Amino acid sequence: MLELDSPFVMVFTVAGVGVLVLTVHRLIYGIRVSQCARVLRTYPLEFHPRVVKKRERWTQYGNVFEVRVTTRGQHGAPLMLAVDAAGRRRWPEGAEEGVWLAGDLPFGGVMVVRGGEGMFFLKPADWDKTARKREEAGAERLAQAQQARLTHRTKRAVMMRPGA
Repeated sequence: MLELDSPFVMVFTVAGVGVLVLTVHRLIYGIRVSQCARVLRTYPLEFHPRVVKKRERWTQYGNVFEVRVTTRGQHGAPLMLAVDAAGRRRWPEGAEEGVWLAGDLPFGGVMVVRGGEGMFFLKPADWDKTARKREEAGAERLAQAQQARLTHRTKRAVMMRPGA
């Protein structure tokens, strides 16, 4: 039987476990980026002149921002949960001056801050409250949301919901 009593083996083992943990941690953000890419392939980007950050909460996988994306000529913009696709914990400068949005707000979408400061995955803060708007969506909007995989409440959205 071969025994390795060298301290170098222990160093390489600890380093290998560390690399594995970091790889799995970054994989979570890769999944989020692929979700954003799917939405960006399905929906065109539209400029929204104003975003208001209401709150910010720390979570294990990044900060969750509660935002309201206003649309010109429409009342009652829904409160949305925004999570940075890259896992950054800061709110990007310049977001209040307008963002590019891909998606359908009752279902969710992707918010891209001008100047490449950040990309956020969006879901309605209260999924049940926006259910009526989703039901009123036509067949074309529903098919588009299904293609982007925005039609279901995600576990993460439930965990990030205010008061949950």
